[in-house]
Amino acid sequence: MDSARDSSDKRVDDSEFLEMTQQDPAQAKILRQSLEHLASGLGGNALKEMAQEVLSGRMGLREAANVSAYAEEAVQQSAPLAEKWAAMSDRERDELAADGEHRLEEQRRQLEEERRRAESENRSDTKSRHDGRGWSLY
Repeated sequence: MDSARDSSDKRVDDSEFLEMTQQDPAQAKILRQSLEHLASGLGGNALKEMAQEVLSGRMGLREAANVSAYAEEAVQQSAPLAEKWAAMSDRERDELAADGEHRLEEQRRQLEEERRRAESENRSDTKSRHDGRGWSLY
């Protein structure tokens, strides 16, 4: 149980995920969310452990992919998805790809809004106490 608590208390730096996503913050956030889903047990015990190890920073994602128990479980869990993909028509695949692009664009918009909000807060926080505004001698 301690490892579950450790993984929620300590979080890996986003640079791990940025490297894996060609420095795309939106894709990195989606990758983190996917790992968080796996860490909740969504993909079975081996992938839960792998995700917890990666999210805690105890193991890198590339390193985890080279652990045979994790790789075997990932292959096993993805087999039904690969079969489903193979059975889809081109139109269905295109629709699924468009849905993914829409999700990615939505994530980019959210990150941009968060960045703007943080910049706005930083500007208001850095205002000098003695900037001369807000008081009068008279």
